[in-house]
Amino acid sequence: MSMTKFFVAVVAVASALHAVPAAAKAAQCGNNSAGFQAWVTDFKQEAAASGINPSVLNRAFANVSYNKSTIAADRGQKSFKLSFDAFMKKRGGATIISRGRSMKRSNQALFASIERRYGVPAGPLIAIWGMETGFGSYMGNQHTLSAVSTLAYDCRRSDYFTDQLYAALQLVSEGYLNPQARGAAHGEIGQTQFLPRSVVRFGADGDGDGRIDMVGSRADALASTANFLRGHGWQTGAGYQPGEANFLAIAGWNAATVYQQAIAYIGQQIDGQ
Repeated sequence: MSMTKFFVAVVAVASALHAVPAAAKAAQCGNNSAGFQAWVTDFKQEAAASGINPSVLNRAFANVSYNKSTIAADRGQKSFKLSFDAFMKKRGGATIISRGRSMKRSNQALFASIERRYGVPAGPLIAIWGMETGFGSYMGNQHTLSAVSTLAYDCRRSDYFTDQLYAALQLVSEGYLNPQARGAAHGEIGQTQFLPRSVVRFGADGDGDGRIDMVGSRADALASTANFLRGHGWQTGAGYQPGEANFLAIAGWNAATVYQQAIAYIGQQIDGQ
């Protein structure tokens, strides 16, 4: 599919999403697996009524089930409460810096191209890439559509993840998400772990093949990450340490202060070598 068609599709799903708030209210959320299948039935009816093709819904939900691992992960994000030093140790910050410097050297042309296009230097992109998936080495083993559906059903953040589910359906419809795809526990996709709505909004073709492949193409994943940061206020040439203009863009990536600090520090160690 051409990029023009992809972004036309993005506009189409944005229009369809006017119906999402009503759908979110009608499908009854729950806090355990007991009502999940009933919720799926209701959601599919409401999604079809809002314009989603029934064949897409049937393909997307063919193997969807309530994901207890997703709920456990959603309730157990304890590392974000650690001190900076403890967080860096737990997440392998020193290793990310060492490998990240090597990644920058071996992908100089790619990072230079991304910086020219988006204004984002290599450091914070490499920091996110390393922190999220160990530079693409582990992208998760949870069924993506089950994870997103479970969180859309779960009452804690139902509205937010209902929107993510509509975005995932758009990606399925356009061939950008395989219904059998696996990723992280909250439905994150690819080498830098984009939620479906972020793929729709910020997905970028970094390797020029006319497609967006967040899993198989490091160029696409990294260009998309730079596009995300630019979309959250990144200013070309400005600093990204705490208190500087671009630190707020990093905050758009993850709400946890210790994570933001880690990305800024790791990025500086890579860019400042």
